Amino acid sequence: MAAPRIRPFGEAALLVELDDVASIANARRSRALAASIERLRGEVDWLGVPLPAAASVLVPFEAASADAQEAAALIAATIGAEATFEPERTVPRTHRLRVRYGGDDGPDLENVASELGLRPADVVELHAAAAYEVLFLGFAPGFAYLGDVDVGLLVPRLATPRIRVPAGSVAIAGTMTAVYPHASPGGWRILGRTGARLFDPARVPPSLLRPGDHVHFVPSP
Repeated sequence: MAAPRIRPFGEAALLVELDDVASIANARRSRALAASIERLRGEVDWLGVPLPAAASVLVPFEAASADAQEAAALIAATIGAEATFEPERTVPRTHRLRVRYGGDDGPDLENVASELGLRPADVVELHAAAAYEVLFLGFAPGFAYLGDVDVGLLVPRLATPRIRVPAGSVAIAGTMTAVYPHASPGGWRILGRTGARLFDPARVPPSLLRPGDHVHFVPSP
């Protein structure tokens, strides 16, 4: 496990890098560290809301009240005091999303199967067999990065991203899988599509999936 690194991220934020690998374990460490920093905000009014990712935490601060060196010293002390970053023991929410794999809904399924030396049915089986964890949210409102994809399904992103990926598209890239909550550009390999609404501004909270949640994909005709 790599030693945490703290480096400036613009003029009013620090990026705490816990590791170089995006994984469930590192995402949990990131959320635990973010929770520790969040508790500090009750005592340190110049700290902003920490944003955990797959192996890092972005920590904004008010540059008018503190400089990067002071902020880094505070974060380093927090890391030293809670070096194990044990996540809170909570029961995760579980979501089951029905997915139509292949055809017009999954235009990359055939190519992914061919690239991996599998049948399309094998790809669907491997993808749907895993229980995924929401590592973090990013890229677009409601876009949840889910891990870890089965090692038999590891493929890179498309060399040329699509200009438009339909909302609800279920896709894979590297060690992660995700559902596009809105129609948007994207370069992940699309295996299928779900009718679940991942982001609704009228819902509280608007994102269906939250960090730490578990997700199961269920093949649907």
